[in-house]
Amino acid sequence: MSKIGFVSLGCPKNLLDTEVMLGALAGAGYEITPNEEEADIIVINTCAFIESAKKESIDNILDIAWLKENGNLKGIVVTGCLSERYRDEILKEFPEVDAVLGTGSVHSIVKAVFEIENGRKYSEYKDKNQVELGGDRIVTTGDAFAYLKISEGCNNICTYCAIPYIRGKFRSRPMDELIKEAKELVDMGIKELIVIGQDTTAYGIDLYGEYKLHTLINRLANETDISWIRVLYCYPDKITNELIEEFKTNPKLVKYIDLPIQHINSRILKKMNRKGDENLIRSVIKRLREIDGMAIRSTAIVGFPTETEEEFVQLCEFIKEVEFDNFGAFPYSREEGTIAYDFDGQIDEQVKQDRYDIIMREQLNVIEKRKDKYIGKDVEVLCEGFDPVSETFYGRTYENAPDIDGKVFFFSNKKHRVGDFVTVRVMDTLDDYDLSGKAI
Repeated sequence: MSKIGFVSLGCPKNLLDTEVMLGALAGAGYEITPNEEEADIIVINTCAFIESAKKESIDNILDIAWLKENGNLKGIVVTGCLSERYRDEILKEFPEVDAVLGTGSVHSIVKAVFEIENGRKYSEYKDKNQVELGGDRIVTTGDAFAYLKISEGCNNICTYCAIPYIRGKFRSRPMDELIKEAKELVDMGIKELIVIGQDTTAYGIDLYGEYKLHTLINRLANETDISWIRVLYCYPDKITNELIEEFKTNPKLVKYIDLPIQHINSRILKKMNRKGDENLIRSVIKRLREIDGMAIRSTAIVGFPTETEEEFVQLCEFIKEVEFDNFGAFPYSREEGTIAYDFDGQIDEQVKQDRYDIIMREQLNVIEKRKDKYIGKDVEVLCEGFDPVSETFYGRTYENAPDIDGKVFFFSNKKHRVGDFVTVRVMDTLDDYDLSGKAI
């Protein structure tokens, strides 16, 4: 049978689809290889959220197409958001591609590979709102952590965002199904569950008639032996009293929240169709900051249509004021098919880039000021691996999510396995966001 290689792009939610496809192909008897040059067929799971993500997806398709032209590769499958969003163009624009699957056809990956093996082109776009959620998967993130996708799709219809058109309407996965999957992950040795969805705080509204994220977290904590639970993609307008209480009282729920605000100016927020205004955002952050040790990550968009210099300065001042523990910004990306695409007052690309550079410098100043508080402090680190170049182990504290936040590099006389919790004394700061220390 063919050897299958994978390229997975984009967010952790997309990575879950990759893991499900890996599981389906392995279950059908295919050999999975990490070496693209020895693969017979390569699956590219693409992202198309913003312009830079689309460019990365296209560049990867072109790179893999070169392998097909110049190496032993026999077939290319394109899946994910790019194929859903530009379903008619993929096969036409990239003749090297042999199969295309939309986001509703993730479970048809074995069929697509079979068709390629038999010399046929294949495309399928099942209803994305009817796709089966979950499925057997091969975890690709190692022994320290795994993602748990609790929902799919989104109903928020933010004017800048194409996700509802790509991923469909919001659908929660049943709670018992999630508990079962979490138990399986814990039995594999996973120490941290990272709860994800397009809007995790909306979890349960469609199945149970009310927000039930707090109930799910409580059950995950009480019905599994997981050590850490982390929650990403929480919307400010859906932070309930019950969720706040869970953060206060649940020892397994790490005191970390990913809270994308996207802006602080109420006029811009309304134009983005974000629920809530400046007062709501300030109120939610104030309540979260009252929880001892709470770390808050956020994101914002700069250069949204009609954003004035004064409104941008207001956002910068807010970033300096609240001192987010982790923060990322994005220049507004004008995406066809979204409501904001046709807005008047589009901002010049260079102005957007300048605003991005300015706000990230402001955040860097915040981080530099806050990092010194760790020097000499003992922190608990979830070990994620060993770096042979620096000859140090590395991992994360509860204040950092994988891939998007900083790491802790530490020396140790002992051997540590991935997934071990290690007490580290912080000795110094590295680069912009990382720390270094020694195990004690």
